Amino acid sequence: MTNSINQSIVADMNLAPEGHLKIDWASAHMPVLNRIREQFEKEKPFQGLKVTISLHLEAKTAYLGKVIKAGGAEVTMTHSNPLSTQDDVCAALVEDGITVFAKHNPPPQEYKELLVKALETKPDLIIDDGGDLVSTLHGERQDLLATVRGGAEETTTGILRLKAMQKEGKLQFPMVAVNDAFCKYLFDNRYGTGQSVFDGINRTTNLVVAGKTVVVCGYGWCGKGVAMRAKGLGAQVVVVEVDAIKAVEAYMDGFSVMPMIEAAKVGDYFITVTGNRDIIRGEHYKVMKDGAILSNAGHFDVEVNKPELDALSVAKRTVRRNIEEYQLHDGRKVYLLAEGRLVNLAAGDGHPAEIMDMTFALQALSLKYVNDRYKEIGRQVMNVPYELDEQVARYKLEALGIGIDSLSAEQKAYLDSWAEH
Repeated sequence: MTNSINQSIVADMNLAPEGHLKIDWASAHMPVLNRIREQFEKEKPFQGLKVTISLHLEAKTAYLGKVIKAGGAEVTMTHSNPLSTQDDVCAALVEDGITVFAKHNPPPQEYKELLVKALETKPDLIIDDGGDLVSTLHGERQDLLATVRGGAEETTTGILRLKAMQKEGKLQFPMVAVNDAFCKYLFDNRYGTGQSVFDGINRTTNLVVAGKTVVVCGYGWCGKGVAMRAKGLGAQVVVVEVDAIKAVEAYMDGFSVMPMIEAAKVGDYFITVTGNRDIIRGEHYKVMKDGAILSNAGHFDVEVNKPELDALSVAKRTVRRNIEEYQLHDGRKVYLLAEGRLVNLAAGDGHPAEIMDMTFALQALSLKYVNDRYKEIGRQVMNVPYELDEQVARYKLEALGIGIDSLSAEQKAYLDSWAEH
C-alpha cells in the first residue's frame, strides 16, 4: 500500500504493531547506539539534511534509522536484499515518521524501482550495503548525484565495488569503509556472521550439525566465524580457500583444507562466504553426496551457481520454507537454502542485536564524520578513523561494566622513544 502522509511504499501498514515490538526489543539491547542517540538528540548533526539508507530492513537496521532521524535528518530507508526485508518493521518505521520504499520479496523490477524511489528523495548523505545505491547513482541515475555529500558502506562486497570505482576515477563523493573498521569485522563479521548463519540454517532445516562435515568456502573474518561456530556445534570443518596465507591460518586453527572439488565429495553442509561468484558450480554438484545442503552468507546470490544447478536437475520443489530440493539426473538430491541469498537474513533475523549495536554505532559516527569533512576528504574511499573505532569500543566496555588500564606518562614516553631500554 502507499502511505498518504509520506508516500512510503510498504506491504501492509496493519503489521506495524508487531514491527514496533521488534524494534523496541532490539533497541533495548543496543546500549552503544542508545548513547549516540542521546548525543545526536542534543547536537542535531544532520539538521536539515536528507539521508537515504539501504540496508537489510529488519529491527536493528530500523533502530539505526531512528537514531539518524533523532540527529535531525529526514530519513528514507530502502532494502538491500529482497528476502531480508521484514514488512512489519517497514510499517512501524512509517508510523515513526521515516519514509520507506521496501517490501519482502518483490519482483526484480519492483525491487529496483523502490531503490530508485529512495534515491529520488535527493539525499545529502547515504548509507549503503553492497553498493547498490552508489552504483545506481553513478550508473543510470547520474542526475541525482549533485546533492550527495558522501556516505558509508557496510559490506566487503560494497567496498570492493567502491574501490574499483575509485581506481577507475569514477567515484564522485567520499565513502567511509565501515566494514574495514576493527569494531566491525572483529565482531560483526566474525561473531555476528558465525552465530547468525547457523541461526538461519538450524531454524530452516531443523537438522543436527554435530557429526556432520561443514564446508566453509572462504576464510576471511566471516569464514573464521562460521568455521568456529560449526566446530562448536560438533561438526568436522573443511575450509576452501584461494589465498595461501588464509589457507595456512585455517590449517593452524585445526581445520582441514582442500580444493572445492575434493570438499564437494565429503560435505554435508556447504556455506559460501567469499564475495565472489561461482564458488559452487556444475562440476561440484556432480560429485556431492545425496542430501547435501547448500547455503550462502555472501552479499549477492551468485556464490552458489543456480543456473548450473537447474541445468543438472530433472525436478525441483520447495520442501520446507526456504528449502528448495533439486533432484539430479542420477537420483541424488541436493538442497538450496533461501534461494542462495544471505541465509542468516533471508532465513533468519540476522546478526544479534548486541553485535549490530557496535556496527551501527560506527555507521552513525562515520556518517557524521563524512558530513563534517566531505569537502576536504574528496572523492575517495576512506577508512573509519581510529578514534571513532576506539570510541565505540569504549562505549561498549562501559555498557558491559568493564574497566581497562591506561598507560602512565612514563610508559607512553618509553613507547615513544628509541633511546630508552
